Amino acid sequence: MSDSTNSPPPPPAVSRPNKPLSEALLNEKWDHCLSSLLIRSSIGVGFGVVFSVLVFKRRAWPAWVGLGFGAGRAYEECNSSFLRHGKEGIRIQRP
Repeated sequence: MSDSTNSPPPPPAVSRPNKPLSEALLNEKWDHCLSSLLIRSSIGVGFGVVFSVLVFKRRAWPAWVGLGFGAGRAYEECNSSFLRHGKEGIRIQRP
């Protein structure tokens, strides 16, 4: 049983260039920063609302302060992750 019809060979796979390692690392850092900002800010607002209800007679400013603290903490963590540019295990001191 020979196959008399020869099927053409499949086309070669198109190789797409992968993202450079630095771009992938940068995207990962940005993803981490944005998720950290969202999580820490919402936790800060949550604590602000709880303190507002329990202690400050339902004022709005504790929620805003909590949002600011959460966003500030996320910003500082993100900034330090972008400034870190050494090998793991080597401590880099900023001037």
